[in-house]
Amino acid sequence: MLVNLHVKNLAIIDEVDVDFSEHLNILSGETGAGKSIIIGSINIALGGKVSADIVRKGAEYALVELTFQLEEGSSIEKLKALDIPMEDGQLILSRKIKNGRSICKANGESITHNTLREIAGIVIDIHGQHEHQSLLYKRKHLEIVDHYGKENIARQKELVAMNYKEYTLYRKKLDSAVIPEEERLRELSFIEYEMKEIEAARLRRGEEEELVMRHKKLSNANIITEGLSNIYTMTSSEEVSAVDLIGRATRQLSRLCEFDEELEGVNAQLEEIEGLLSDFNRELSDYIEELQFDPEEYQQVEERLSLIQNLKAKYGNSIEEIEQYYKELEEKLCRYEDYEQYISKLKSNLAKAEENLEKTSEQLSLYREQAAKELEQDIISALVDLNFIEVQFEIKNRKLEQYTINGIDDIEFMISTNPGEAIKPLSKVASGGELSRIMLAIKSVLAEKDSVDTLIFDEIDTGISGRTAQKVSEKLAKIAQTHQVISITHLPQIASMADEHFIIEKSSDGLRTATKIRPLSEQDSILELARMLGGVKITDAVIASATEMKQLARQTIL
Repeated sequence: MLVNLHVKNLAIIDEVDVDFSEHLNILSGETGAGKSIIIGSINIALGGKVSADIVRKGAEYALVELTFQLEEGSSIEKLKALDIPMEDGQLILSRKIKNGRSICKANGESITHNTLREIAGIVIDIHGQHEHQSLLYKRKHLEIVDHYGKENIARQKELVAMNYKEYTLYRKKLDSAVIPEEERLRELSFIEYEMKEIEAARLRRGEEEELVMRHKKLSNANIITEGLSNIYTMTSSEEVSAVDLIGRATRQLSRLCEFDEELEGVNAQLEEIEGLLSDFNRELSDYIEELQFDPEEYQQVEERLSLIQNLKAKYGNSIEEIEQYYKELEEKLCRYEDYEQYISKLKSNLAKAEENLEKTSEQLSLYREQAAKELEQDIISALVDLNFIEVQFEIKNRKLEQYTINGIDDIEFMISTNPGEAIKPLSKVASGGELSRIMLAIKSVLAEKDSVDTLIFDEIDTGISGRTAQKVSEKLAKIAQTHQVISITHLPQIASMADEHFIIEKSSDGLRTATKIRPLSEQDSILELARMLGGVKITDAVIASATEMKQLARQTIL
């Protein structure tokens, strides 16, 4: 579960530190107090998008840190599989935003943005303010069914995707391979021409580098000769030179050794230097004598380099790439020479790939149909709990005419919320408030299937009131018996169910505005309920109603 939220220098938040409880955590406050910023900060810590002005004015950086305490089980195993260091089930996620960049960490180790989002999917489920709108799109319906039946469906989807990729690969190969006979003959002729050109060049790996070095040497032969001659003059001329000076020094130091034996060591070093310099001069003299500029060799090197550059321009950026291109030409040649056999083999491979895809897609459909039947009943039960008294709900599966990477299923949720009304696609029936409740019903069903400990609802109560609001509050309380739930709400019916009630407040000193969040005592929670019930004027009667609502909520939870 989410144990702690720490936010610093984010938007209008100066610094906030919140400790959440194990079951139902309710966040309430006046409109505009910054409730969405609190949930937004959790989203940011989990890899959500950040705007350019998210760092609080005057601050160098913004920081959001989440601390989770996880029970041993699949969640921890999944985190370990992502190479996240785990100790005693604690997970600390942090995201620091500075100069338009962010640094993400998990338990002190830097992680990528993608890894952070993967972690988020393991430890928490956030229902955003407008997420229920996604129910208007059929692709979300398929996603929900797959999530519900993931034990069988997930692996089968991988098989379908693998077979679909193989099928589309052979389909594309066959489509591109079918050509008129005249074009095949032209292609054959062109392939043979290119192969002969590469073969005639007799390329050798490393040859180009050697030629470049030889060309450089031949191009600068005069400069090399002149430079070496100058060096030879400096080290060995009959006039004052390095050899002459070192020779004089050696003779003088030898005489001095007669008076001081300790000079024998440095004398030996100087004699060695004299010998090395003499050897150097002999080798340098031999090199100068052998160094000659050969115009014919120079021309051959230039022509060979030019040939290699020409082939690289046509067939690849290196000799290795040219060799690879030649192998591809050989394969093409075999295909075009044995064209009928090649096409026949492609058709055979395509037929086999399609057969595999058909089998795995049909099996996936069976798994989905099984999951859909169970999901239908679970959702109907959850919808009744949420005051859809005589609801009809079905999951239709119309088979697609073509294969997709997700199989051949076209899943759509159908519903009738009123007696006597025909069942219709969800997107054509449900209102905004009904969509919120339907999504809550789905979330409550999926929560029983998930290993995710924490669920966050950002204003799940949109468009509802009265008895329906009461039913929604009871559903949230029921989910919170087995999961940690954090919910932002503006309805007192929901807030009254809180195991831990927080208020979000905004204050200003005339220069700066800041949002704060603090836990409420039992009495303060009743006063907040009274504010939500009575608005501006809170009378004794309103407080009494709030007290009674709190007491009834306790009885409902128990």
